[in-house]
Amino acid sequence: MVAECDRITPGAGPDKGVEQMKITVIGTGYVGLVSGICYAELGHDVYCVDKDAAKINTLQSGGIPIYEPGLQRLSLKNMDAGRLRFTTALAEAMPEADIVIMAVGTPSLPSGEADMSYIEAAASEVGAAMNGYKVICVKSTVPVGTNERVGRIVRERYDGPFDTASLPEFLREGTAVRDTLHPDRIVIGTDGSRAARILSDLHRPLTNQIVLTDIRSAEMIKYASNAFLATKISFINEIANICEKVGADVIEVAKGMGLDNRIGGSFLRAGIGYGGSCFPKDTKALIQIAGNVEYDFKLLKSVVEVNKQQRFGVLDKLGKALGDVRGTTVGVWGLAFKPETDDVREAPALEIIEQLIESDATVKVYDPIAMANFKRTFDHPRIVWCDSALDTAQDSDALCLLTEWKEFAAIDLGAVRAALARPILIDGRNVYDVQRVREAGLHYYPVGRPGHEAYIPELILD
Repeated sequence: MVAECDRITPGAGPDKGVEQMKITVIGTGYVGLVSGICYAELGHDVYCVDKDAAKINTLQSGGIPIYEPGLQRLSLKNMDAGRLRFTTALAEAMPEADIVIMAVGTPSLPSGEADMSYIEAAASEVGAAMNGYKVICVKSTVPVGTNERVGRIVRERYDGPFDTASLPEFLREGTAVRDTLHPDRIVIGTDGSRAARILSDLHRPLTNQIVLTDIRSAEMIKYASNAFLATKISFINEIANICEKVGADVIEVAKGMGLDNRIGGSFLRAGIGYGGSCFPKDTKALIQIAGNVEYDFKLLKSVVEVNKQQRFGVLDKLGKALGDVRGTTVGVWGLAFKPETDDVREAPALEIIEQLIESDATVKVYDPIAMANFKRTFDHPRIVWCDSALDTAQDSDALCLLTEWKEFAAIDLGAVRAALARPILIDGRNVYDVQRVREAGLHYYPVGRPGHEAYIPELILD
């Protein structure tokens, strides 16, 4: 059910009618760190806990181990106000906590299932440190039934009162602070009325769309949401592939589709597929969840396969444009899986660059933020690490845009044309206006749009 709550301006804090709570967040990865800092911004007393001493030292000294716009400013502000602390010692953070939020990693196992070892270890430590009633929430994306499992582990070590709750997150990297402080909805899954009241009070300043439901449904909402969004992305990419063959423009098609309120315009931007820490992991995990109950999720399997193949369209276009990539130099703009983040997990650039190197090409690369992360993940003697976008284009036989950073959208295409050895631009994110690219003298290969080799085939209608 949806609780209709009075809307309060985000950031109202305890001095405007919201009781201050003491919150312990376990895990300072993307979800835990953003959540903890934003809870402090709302006026609550927050402890963020992580076993990684180097990460905690960075946070205590005012640094942020991830790139997320606005996050460092909020961290420093709330540390100065005494509302935000970082520690490696869970025992230090537990005694006064009203709410314990588990936001540890659930990486994919080789089977596609979520690795639950970090959740189980955290639950065991929480159970050992319990000293009174607390609401124990799982914010990590976890298979259905995990919260019940957490409750059993805690109960093995603590026989006092507590409640468990599923508190899934829906933040997006690059806009995580805004998404946390201005969410579309808050989902709370719990069987305890006391926990429901506490968690509703905690989140009431953020939105009046608070969904109170049972634990298993809350766990499923997270997976179902990500799977549906992944499906929209793969669907529009399939439409884009057809558009290329029939001479249509996928941008116009998506615009016309999105104006239908039943469909909506979000996640209908064609490109080279999704990446990151959520969609690839969560779609595979949901397929495994379905398989564990003997259900063959054929649709989602196709979504994953389409996404896997979509990134290789860049290589197909390169092959058409160059004839043969062997011995060529290819420039790559963008290494992160999306703009405004340094996250390269499951980034299309990883497989594209690997394939180019296997084809004996030299690859010049540049990303405004994600260079260091990418280099730690994948390095090779034939990768040239460049200092700027134009440096990447200089003397390259072709240029591939893989991440739609604003810097690339605003660049002087005439200067790009002058820098390139051959005037070939592969736009994997449909950043540019076709006419603008043509006026710059570039041979343009976008996704699902009329480009350099645009044609309108004769359609035979029966």
